[in-house]
Amino acid sequence: MSGPTHGGRLDRATTDAPPATASPTVADARAAARRRALVLALVAVLVGVTCTFLGRWQWDRHEARDAAIAVVQANYAAAPVDLADVVPDPDALLPDSDAWRAVQVRGRYLPGSTVLLRNRPVNGVPSYHVLVPLLVTDAAPGDFGAPVDAGRVLVVDRGWVPMGEDGSAEVDVPPPPPGEVTVTVRVRPGEAATDRRAPDAQVQAIAPAQVLAAGGVDGDPYAAYGGLLEEDPAAASVLGGLPAPSTDPGSHLSYAFQWWVFALGGLLALGVAARREWTSVGGRADDVAPPPPPRPRRARGRDEIDEDAEVEAAEVGARGQASAMRSR
Repeated sequence: MSGPTHGGRLDRATTDAPPATASPTVADARAAARRRALVLALVAVLVGVTCTFLGRWQWDRHEARDAAIAVVQANYAAAPVDLADVVPDPDALLPDSDAWRAVQVRGRYLPGSTVLLRNRPVNGVPSYHVLVPLLVTDAAPGDFGAPVDAGRVLVVDRGWVPMGEDGSAEVDVPPPPPGEVTVTVRVRPGEAATDRRAPDAQVQAIAPAQVLAAGGVDGDPYAAYGGLLEEDPAAASVLGGLPAPSTDPGSHLSYAFQWWVFALGGLLALGVAARREWTSVGGRADDVAPPPPPRPRRARGRDEIDEDAEVEAAEVGARGQASAMRSR
């Protein structure tokens, strides 16, 4: 009888004991920390490379802008020369180094083929640029020789007119001077052709071939176009003057340095974080992490105490009966 009772006590004690759990080793913790460190290092490299390339992109834009400003400063105030001296081949693209050069050309305007350029505000004012084809009679009026490039057509941006409140109403465009005229313009490279639609006699870009097509002119255009400086003889009514080109270098240089600072800061911050993760766990690889503290046993209740007392009494009685039987 004592056996089962003793066994019942063992079962109750086993039930009260906390379950055994596997203890993580230092090697496991170290492996997890180093995985995190490698991820941080990879992120640091990606951030550094990305910010470096973005900084280089802004630096290239800064250099391109500086080059464009240098061209404006060199050419904008230069004395006019013959168009043929700057554009010897009418079909060739104008080099960037010759942009904004002042040139003279003689010819006749084609006022019936005037075209309006849309979506090109001037100093914040919604406006149409007035593009008028000039039928060239001599691209070298300063030369006393034979006429040069006679019959070619040069698109001239004569200025601008306000487009009105919503751009739907017709605008009054002052006509160019009639007859033969000597025109001084600043040459610009023709813009790329666009597939954006526009109303009749209007265009979305100063692409010379598209301008002539919109104006119904059957002729061979110059690849470049000109922004009007003056006309001789002058027109009776003057259009709004074309604004001077901007020489503001913009913020590209500061943006470049900001990206490079971000690259350096990201590498340093993430590198430090990766190193801390890498060195955060020490000790030997076979060390076992200390087990969690044992869970405190629940205090025995009144029923358990009474049950133990009954069991002890039964054991005493059984031992007494056994002794009496032996004495007989």
